[in-house]
Amino acid sequence: MRGGGRSGEQTGSSVERSGGDVAVWMDGGYVCMAAHLDWAQAAGVRLGAMTLCPAPIPSDATLLRSALRAAIPKNNSPRPMSSTLAPRRLPRCLRPVSTACSRSLRRSISNNSSPLRPGVIFSGIQPTGIPHLGNYLGALQQWAKLQDEAAPSTTLIYCVVDLHAITIRQEPEQLRQWRKEMLASLLAVGLDPKRSIIFNQSSISAHSELMWILSCQASMGYLSRMTQWKSKTSTEKEPKLGLFSYPVLQAADILVHRATHVPVGEDQAQHLEFARECASTFNHVIAGGKPVLVPPGTLLSPARRVMSLTNPTKKMSKSDDNPKSRILITDGKDVIEKKLKSALTDSIEGVSYDPELRPGVSNLLELIFHMQAGEQGAPESVEDLARDCADLSMRALKERVALSVDKRLASIRERYEELMADTNTLEDVAEEGTVKASESAERTMRMVREAVGF
Repeated sequence: MRGGGRSGEQTGSSVERSGGDVAVWMDGGYVCMAAHLDWAQAAGVRLGAMTLCPAPIPSDATLLRSALRAAIPKNNSPRPMSSTLAPRRLPRCLRPVSTACSRSLRRSISNNSSPLRPGVIFSGIQPTGIPHLGNYLGALQQWAKLQDEAAPSTTLIYCVVDLHAITIRQEPEQLRQWRKEMLASLLAVGLDPKRSIIFNQSSISAHSELMWILSCQASMGYLSRMTQWKSKTSTEKEPKLGLFSYPVLQAADILVHRATHVPVGEDQAQHLEFARECASTFNHVIAGGKPVLVPPGTLLSPARRVMSLTNPTKKMSKSDDNPKSRILITDGKDVIEKKLKSALTDSIEGVSYDPELRPGVSNLLELIFHMQAGEQGAPESVEDLARDCADLSMRALKERVALSVDKRLASIRERYEELMADTNTLEDVAEEGTVKASESAERTMRMVREAVGF
């Protein structure tokens, strides 16, 4: 990062080098950030391998750096293995600065993207119904982008995590249908089985085997402090062991394929930190210091958090009882229009972008912005879009959202329907992915078993 501290001198990197300072760097078009550079190093980030930042960090990013640095106590020394590459939640007064920083970085990235360095990228998604716009913009679209931009030698592994899905009781036939729908969805959004390994988690027994081995060293205290566990136990009368040990299986999913990068959102950053902890513990306690497991790095893509249409203060979710709260990637034009007509907005005249005061209207503006991204003449920011829409009525705004959403989803919807009617293709893709994923996992497990004594 430019300005302040000592600039990274390693070939292909642009990093601010200051032990107690904010570190921001670029990795294949993705913004990586740590409150302390030492935290990044503890996470296994190889600074010398970072790709070159395509342009000087803009002045508003420098302002963000200064604000964040001021917010960190001077005596706050880095803690080993307490790393996270995701940005911490900012005070409300700093969020506009963060938004401006992210927007400027995205603009320079889009004009100067470079291939991600060779490695292994892994991510997974639960088969709990057809993906909605939040899943698409927050994950699936990014996976397809990574596939297109990663270096040819990079291995991409995308998993339908059906073992995670059964922490809640599922009907067998429903689960089988959901797995089929998710596989078709992944292919429909652009994942190519010739470039990416796509498989069902339950078809690779090594995931469960490594989970048990990691469980034997995992700290119950650490697991009990996981944010998602605490939030679930506040509503569950009898929390189950599967839910408690969920992060261990998630760590095994990543580590069994020796993933070097994992694309995540802020809500999963703590789980990825736990995976790094598991890798470090195994390597030092079980493997005698040998790097058997790889501590994964984070790929933090520009935040695309899509909110519920019926309650824009909450994320769009499959678990919402109201189907009008979400738009599925397979919804037809009429369904999209109907759901958006009932979307919650406000009674304030005109259109403006203010997530705090006008969450419903702001959510609709963000949908248009993300749906139009990459198109010729698309606005450079949500604020620019809001100015273009300033005089629209709520009805006209919703019609514009429906038009942009349907335009983006039309080809995905058509491809999905073709795939669902072609069971043989889906079975072939799953089988091919299973073979490749099994080879990847078995290479790791041979080293793990030897280290354990099996």
